[in-house]
Amino acid sequence: MSRTRPHEIVERALELSTADGCVVIADEESSANLRWAGNALTTNGVTRGRTLTVIATVDGKEGTASGVVSRSAVTAEDLEPLVRAAEAAARGAGPAEDAQQLITGTPASPDFTDAPAETSSAVFADFAPALGEAFARAREGGRELYGFANHELVSTYVGTSTGLRLRHDQPKGTLELNAKSPDRQRSAWAGRSTRDFKDVDPTVLDAELAVRLGWAERKIDLPAGRYETLLPPTAVADLLIYQMWSAAARDAVEGRTVFSKPGGGTRLGEKLSGLPLSLRSDPNAPGLESAPFVIAHSSGDDASVFDNGLPVPATEWIADGHLNRLSTTRHTAGLTGMQLSPGFGNLILDAGGEKSLEEMVASTERGLLLTCLWYIREVDPATLLLTGLTRDGVYLVENGQVVGEVNNFRFNESPVDLLSRASEAGRTEKTLPREWSDWFTRAAMPALRIPDFNMSSVSKGV
Repeated sequence: MSRTRPHEIVERALELSTADGCVVIADEESSANLRWAGNALTTNGVTRGRTLTVIATVDGKEGTASGVVSRSAVTAEDLEPLVRAAEAAARGAGPAEDAQQLITGTPASPDFTDAPAETSSAVFADFAPALGEAFARAREGGRELYGFANHELVSTYVGTSTGLRLRHDQPKGTLELNAKSPDRQRSAWAGRSTRDFKDVDPTVLDAELAVRLGWAERKIDLPAGRYETLLPPTAVADLLIYQMWSAAARDAVEGRTVFSKPGGGTRLGEKLSGLPLSLRSDPNAPGLESAPFVIAHSSGDDASVFDNGLPVPATEWIADGHLNRLSTTRHTAGLTGMQLSPGFGNLILDAGGEKSLEEMVASTERGLLLTCLWYIREVDPATLLLTGLTRDGVYLVENGQVVGEVNNFRFNESPVDLLSRASEAGRTEKTLPREWSDWFTRAAMPALRIPDFNMSSVSKGV
């Protein structure tokens, strides 16, 4: 089966189906990685895998039911049982609330019958020598580098009984680098997202981390409280990704989210920020390209298996600081009367700012500079109050200069409230969301200045 081309598997599964409708998704994944510790490579490897998802739909007197079954490492002998399992699941289920006619009419992808794209260790051809140079510089500077580089390439083939034949190749690369002092008392982190590792330089990150370790030589204890705080792009991305996960139209209409209006309705059209913020998604955004059509392996309030193959347009979720769209499937768009706005494969925040984070530091009289956030969890969906921890460096800025490292904090904040209180936005740049990097890497964000970020308690974590 591993030698069978994905499009042939899709076609064979569709031929085997006896359901009223069928969607088959074949995901061909390959990955390559490097890991290092103490200024030396420790492991590297290349993996490959295949996952097949069959979605069967069965029409009945009361409506259309769906059954979804996904399995990895499917052999030729497993293919028919997989199709039959999806059909059995559909026949045993009640009518699907999100049932719609399967998508038709989209032109076939010209490369649908081509072999899947694959990554390999060759993706690190230029990166690996630069990493070796970073190791040498770190040793000379008395610091140790830890981290990993990972590159994934997923070729997704979508075929339906209504004739859709679509394909999308999605690369995803992440670089995470930690620098530590030999006594492990100081630590700093930097990360980057990339499509091909041609636009990341570990020596540049090492130089950045060397500066931060230098800042950390002076320790300053600060109590919990509200501080003027500079959130770097990575932290802004983590918070706004969570905000988008909470931006389903149906949940808002039903009064269950921060985007619900008290007394009924939604906050669409409401001004969320005094800054001219634009929060958008665009499958064709340079360097952040994502699938131009819906790929849904399961249904939920923000996704529907019946929408597989639906074109995904560029969408402005927040326009000039005002809430402009909430995410919908065809089903929830019909329920709510809102515009059809399928989910997002990337996220871009822009407020027209031109300052770098360093320039924003230089114009800070007194405040905190964060490195990143982690362990983010929801406290209250009605306000989207989140809690989490700072990590790998919180620095005190006085009169435009970083004067030392302070203790870590637990924070309690809502990203929606943060947008309303942000007093300055910097230059938008590609960034790696640290907390959500396993799930979502395609983001471009500015740094934000928050006059009164709530550090609710002191954390002893690193």
